[in-house]
Amino acid sequence: MILPSILLVLGLLVLIFGANYLVEGASALAKKFKVSDLAIGLTIVAFGTSAPELVVNSFASIQGHQDIVFGNVIGSNNFNLFIILGITGLITPLAVQSSTAWKEIPVSLIAVILLFLLVNDSFLISGTENKLNRWEGFLLLAGFLGFLFYVYKQLTSEESLETSPEKKLSSLKMSLFIVGGLAGLVIGGQLVVNNAIGIAENLGISEKIIGLTVVAAGTSLPELATSIVAATKKNADIAVGNIIGSNIFNFLLILGTASVISPVSYTNSFNTDLYILAGGTIFLMLAMFTGKRKMLDRWEATLLLIFYLAYTIFLVAREL
Repeated sequence: MILPSILLVLGLLVLIFGANYLVEGASALAKKFKVSDLAIGLTIVAFGTSAPELVVNSFASIQGHQDIVFGNVIGSNNFNLFIILGITGLITPLAVQSSTAWKEIPVSLIAVILLFLLVNDSFLISGTENKLNRWEGFLLLAGFLGFLFYVYKQLTSEESLETSPEKKLSSLKMSLFIVGGLAGLVIGGQLVVNNAIGIAENLGISEKIIGLTVVAAGTSLPELATSIVAATKKNADIAVGNIIGSNIFNFLLILGTASVISPVSYTNSFNTDLYILAGGTIFLMLAMFTGKRKMLDRWEATLLLIFYLAYTIFLVAREL
């Protein structure tokens, strides 16, 4: 029990450092070719902070741990929305651009609704097993490509794209950061999946709960670090955009990839967590138009934080 716990923490640390090195190396590569900070933030950073979930879910899908696949992604998205936005919103009220309030947040809600419809086959056809099959995975990936096209159009509509002073890395160091970061993600992902399963079995706790809590929180640490740093620097666009972008990546890219690797059976009990995610996203949309417009105020961030902490405590207590 002690060894799996140590290895789980080690795996999470390797995941975080792997993601950080991958982002730093890829960012340096992008700057070398004069790509804007905005482009880097919307693509490389968003992918880098979602990379731990991608690796963990790929391994979980290959090994047939269905509840880890959905628990990790749905749990990570809830953790991102309620805990990370709650913490960053307490640090400083988060004002966002109009496109975030009118486009990106609604897109993340559409992704929740789309996933709900795809996995709840029994709602439409009685007696059908609920699962995310390969063609539905390809549909999610098509949606992800559509989102990338939207990001591309946003970039091309910018009148001026400025880059910050370039942090120069040698070609060798850049390559080492990228390759080392990817290696860290693979090794860390394997450690997290294997030891999370071992702990769940030893404690008699379901894979669903482990996925929704320990694995979800662990793989969301890159988003947490990114958003807290952005909030302390008064950069609300990165703090909020990182979370919304990661949530869209998680549903469309990561679940799409996992189900293409192997169809994933879906447990109906996850519907409650999807309802909570949809409700939290709607609350965030409403928060953009109450109080100070296009801003998540501290009292709204506090509500997000308190609600999800209470729900997580209830979830774990019910299992024990």
